[in-house]
Amino acid sequence: MLIDSPRRQSSTDSSLYQPVSAHYFKRISSLMMLLCLTALPAISQAGQYYNCANATGCKLIGDSPATSDYTKTDYPIVMTHGLTGWTRLYNILDYWYGIPETLTSGGSEVYITKTTAAQDTEFRGEELLTQVKAILTVTGKDKVNLFGHSHGGLDIRYVAAVAPDKVASVTAVSSPEQGSKMADWVIKMVTEGSVKSGYGDGEFNKRSVAALNWFNRLGKRIDTGSGATLETLQQQDAWAAVVALSTDYNKRYFNAKYPQAMPSHYCGQPTATKVNGVAYYSFSGVGTILDGITNPLDPSDYMLALTGLSFPKDDPNDGLVSSCSSRLGYVIRDNYKMNHLDSVNQVLGIVAWQETNPLAIYRAQVNRLKLAGL
Repeated sequence: MLIDSPRRQSSTDSSLYQPVSAHYFKRISSLMMLLCLTALPAISQAGQYYNCANATGCKLIGDSPATSDYTKTDYPIVMTHGLTGWTRLYNILDYWYGIPETLTSGGSEVYITKTTAAQDTEFRGEELLTQVKAILTVTGKDKVNLFGHSHGGLDIRYVAAVAPDKVASVTAVSSPEQGSKMADWVIKMVTEGSVKSGYGDGEFNKRSVAALNWFNRLGKRIDTGSGATLETLQQQDAWAAVVALSTDYNKRYFNAKYPQAMPSHYCGQPTATKVNGVAYYSFSGVGTILDGITNPLDPSDYMLALTGLSFPKDDPNDGLVSSCSSRLGYVIRDNYKMNHLDSVNQVLGIVAWQETNPLAIYRAQVNRLKLAGL
């Protein structure tokens, strides 16, 4: 763009230069605005959010212009839920409440996966791996950044262990990497109750069978509510799911088989943060309404205060997972003031008042991945 030169005038006649200077400023402003408008599409191209619960593949359910590139990672973000979790339930309630939208506004491409609601870790991990392969095919990328909440944190470890070439990073969120004392309590109640009722080893009394059947039906309803068809639903197994979350199972089997980035003992600190080219991270919280550090308006606080009673008093926890059990790889923090559902911004964004908002925690972590070239 050519800009007219000012007419030659006497250096003492400064008033003649003012209109020309204003014209010059106006042309420069127009040029800057044109450059901004040209750059805007590059920013707004990103910011997509997919639900991968469908039998036919991932479905775009959110596509909003990105306002920055703060969370624009090289590899897509893939998120997987915990026990009895969902993607977008009946097309209304997101499991990761507001988190995908927050990340897409910073340029992320986010995929929400669906595994069987109630199953063991390796079963769910294989389902997740199938979806990861599909996402890589669709995106043309070589790897993904995995996020897993609760049981999902074990699922993503499985995928990273058996297919490290497909995973750039793992971020476990409030995940029982060494099992949950709540799962131990459930197993104890079922087995001891069955023995007292005269049942043999491995047999359940009628009350336990009824409870497990109810849990299986709940899992199937959640899966269909997430968009999975009846033809693609896998077999629910509530007992296998509970066992997979127990401390004994993880100590004797899962962590022995998949030890990547794990501490050597309970309450220990991980020594490795990158294994087989995969970067490992974790964060979690502690506290319920009984600790006076969460939100009295949050209905989940009261339920999680009860489940938290299954933990010893010297084992800080979020109601379902202890701080010690949540540690994996680079521990961002294991003592955020939030209960187990606060870590996915539930219920409906009602979270602890005295702590960093979960949305900001996810933004910071994805930005950390971006800065690491992941």
